[in-house]
Amino acid sequence: MTTDASRTGGLAPTTLQRLIEDGRGPRLLDVRTPGEFRTVHIPGAYNVPLATLREHRAELLSHLDEDVVLVCRSGARAAQAEQALAEAGLPNLRVLDGGMTAWEAAGGPVNRGEARWDMERQVRLVAGSIVLITGLAGLLVPGLHLIGTAVGAGLTYAALSNTCAMGVLLSKLPYNRGPRTGIRTVIASLRDDS
Repeated sequence: MTTDASRTGGLAPTTLQRLIEDGRGPRLLDVRTPGEFRTVHIPGAYNVPLATLREHRAELLSHLDEDVVLVCRSGARAAQAEQALAEAGLPNLRVLDGGMTAWEAAGGPVNRGEARWDMERQVRLVAGSIVLITGLAGLLVPGLHLIGTAVGAGLTYAALSNTCAMGVLLSKLPYNRGPRTGIRTVIASLRDDS
C-alpha cells in the first residue's frame, strides 16, 4: 500500500486524454505483463512489468525525469509500482485512476493485439478450479478440501496485502510473458523517445 507522503494522487482518464491531446502528456509506464500489454495498451506507453520495475527502479530513475503516470488493469499494480518508485526517490508519480478498465470505458484510444485473458481473470480461474476440484474430491478423500481452504486463505491475504503470489506465478507462464521486456530494452526505448 502507498502512504500519503509518497502518493501524489491519481489521474482521471479524461484528464490524461486532454494532456495527451494537448501534447503535454506525461510518460506512461504500463506495469502489466507483456501478454496483457500486447492485448491492449495506451498508444505511446512503455511496458515495464512490475517485477522488472521493482528490480531495476534505480536504473530507471535517470530516465524518468518528467511526470510519470503508471498504468495497469485496475490500479492495484500501478499503486505498488508508485510506492516502489517513490521509495527510490522519483517525484511526479501518478496512477491512472481505474487503470485500463477506466481508460477504455472513458473512450481513450488504445492499440489492440491478440486477445488474452488478463491476470485477474486467470487468478480467478485457477483459484476457483482448485477450490471446486478439491471440494468435490474431498467428498471421496477426507481432508483434501483443506487445499481449497488454503487457497481461500491465500486470496484473503492477497486482498489485505494488495499482493498476489498466484498472480506472480502465473505471470511467469509463457502465455503471459510474450517478448522479453528486459531492462536494457526498456531503457533504450525511454532514451530514444526523450
